[in-house]
Amino acid sequence: MGFVSEFKEFISKGNVLDLAVGVIIGAAFGKIVTSLTDDIIMPIVGMALGHVDFSNIIVGPLKIGLFINAVINFLIIAVIIFFIVKGANSVNKKPEPVVVVEPAPSKEEVLLTQIRDALRSRS
Repeated sequence: MGFVSEFKEFISKGNVLDLAVGVIIGAAFGKIVTSLTDDIIMPIVGMALGHVDFSNIIVGPLKIGLFINAVINFLIIAVIIFFIVKGANSVNKKPEPVVVVEPAPSKEEVLLTQIRDALRSRS
């Protein structure tokens, strides 16, 4: 099997295509979440904390405020992803299979079965 045919087989597998679609959708979703955090949530956090702008916090050459913004953005994204995955899992949750267990025969049934078998063996 040549390199080209192996590569073609690898690319045409479902997992690779699913991964490619996931990466593309993830990048697009990342832009939406970034806009949500930068344009909606961070201004609300800033107002709640007295119009604090974390991006202006600088300690020497270190831009600590930008790091704080990145951490807050990460936490917001993590919470959003958690709720999306939790919602998807609840929608896709398969019902547990119902296992029907036949009840054990009662003493009467066992006795009647023995009588029947004894009568069959006589004739």
